[in-house]
This record gives sequence, structure tokens and C-alpha cells, in this order.
Amino acid sequence: MSGLAGVHTPYTVPLVMMDVLQVTVLVLIAAGAAAVVLIRQPVRQVVALSVYGVLLAVLFLSFQAPDVTLSALTIGAVALPVVLLLTLAKVRKPEE
Repeated sequence: MSGLAGVHTPYTVPLVMMDVLQVTVLVLIAAGAAAVVLIRQPVRQVVALSVYGVLLAVLFLSFQAPDVTLSALTIGAVALPVVLLLTLAKVRKPEE
């Protein structure tokens, strides 16, 4: 019995499919990070950051880390964007 075989259950995904999924998510992560940096409007940048947080959660899920996934969703996709949007609303000057 090989140590690399892993546990086989009826729900096991073939390794090739997992590799494709993980590489696809990593490419999306790179594109999302570039989008967050390149967007210049603050509100749109916060929305892109929220989408980036969701992508990070999907990445952690694809690497089979459900506890980290929940933390990433809570902080990266919800709490941080809400705090940033509230901050932007507070510091914006009223339009005349």
C-alpha cells in the first residue's frame, strides 16, 4: 500500500480534476489581485476586493481547508469591505 494513494471514498474527486480546479482558481486569484490594484475608483475597488475575498475563500475550499474558508468569507468578503465602505462614506466630502 502506497502512502501517496490517500483515502478513497465514493465522493473522492480524481487528482487531475483537483489540479485543474486549483490551477484555475489560482489564475482567477492573480487576475482578481491585479484588478484590485488597477481599479482607481475607491468604491469599485472595495467591490473588487470583496470579490477577491470570495475567490480566496474558493481557493481555500479547493485546498480542502473549510475552517480557513469560513474565516476568509467572514473577514475578506464581508467585514473588511463593509468597514472600508463605511470609512469611504464618512470621509467623503458632501457634493455641492
